Amino acid sequence: MSIRQALQERILVIDGAMGTMIQRHKLTEEDYRGQRFANWHSDVKGNNDLLCITQPAIITGIHLQYLEAGADIIETNTFSSTSIAMADYDMQDLAYELNVAAANCVREAINQYKAKHPNSKEKYIAGSIGPLNKTLSLSPDVNNPGYRAVTFDEVVVAYTEQIKALDDAGVDVLLVETIFDTLNAKAAIYAIKEYYRKVGKTELPIMISGTITDASGRTLSGQTLEAFYTSVAHANPLSVGLNCALGAQDMRSHIEELSQIATCYTSAYPNAGLPNAMGQYDEAPHQTAHFIEEWAQNKFVNIVGGCCGTTPDHIKHMADNVRSISPRTLPIQDATI
Repeated sequence: MSIRQALQERILVIDGAMGTMIQRHKLTEEDYRGQRFANWHSDVKGNNDLLCITQPAIITGIHLQYLEAGADIIETNTFSSTSIAMADYDMQDLAYELNVAAANCVREAINQYKAKHPNSKEKYIAGSIGPLNKTLSLSPDVNNPGYRAVTFDEVVVAYTEQIKALDDAGVDVLLVETIFDTLNAKAAIYAIKEYYRKVGKTELPIMISGTITDASGRTLSGQTLEAFYTSVAHANPLSVGLNCALGAQDMRSHIEELSQIATCYTSAYPNAGLPNAMGQYDEAPHQTAHFIEEWAQNKFVNIVGGCCGTTPDHIKHMADNVRSISPRTLPIQDATI
């Protein structure tokens, strides 16, 4: 069953935070390096995507925990696996390999899960495409507002390499996520469209997820939610949604608004509340799941899950709470418009 067919039948559950789970392992610089990068010339601790190569068993194990919790969609650990983001570690040449290794980690987890649960429903691999550490709409230099650290064409080249790798590795859907600058997202969309046009293959479904950064209801680059949706709707996405930045309580009004304007499926994977003074997330699994259940009952969402601070326990509570709730139906579009 394709992911599009599954969405017609039920609310799908996407996994929770990867960084939160990696932190539980208390990995050292040497753990991140592994044998292959033991003598690398710069520090690599914190490069979580690198663990797909140096510690694949840890990443596979985290994916498996989310599968056991009830997740239907598992994201690849590739949030920063572009040549632009990896340049921070002088590892830009590893971008393609990182994406393939990450997809293999998810596939191994799914194979292990299916071996234990042969009658389980289909599971899907979402190739995670992050927002980059450089923005096309904002200047990093307060004294030079017209300056940009990267060009649109450079972003397209970086995303194209990632898209090719994820496609070669056999992911089921491409997830352009945590979008704070819509122009970066449009570069990713352009890269996807151009890649599939040039190789002559059927385009993978595209999931798009933005992030509202403050109480004004705008993205970091200044767009309202409706403007953001309008800016990416041309991609004909499988879903559009929100993740990160806000907890479910603060995200609710935005998800309700999105459910009313989106002609595609909608997704939401909020943080486990807002971080405390120590940067930790205190919202308990049953609390997050309560918000998600209310959204599901009100037909706001088709895909739910968790972002920063969420764990397999959060995902299990969500999956249990939405299992018997029918999904949001797509609005009927007027063909004359």
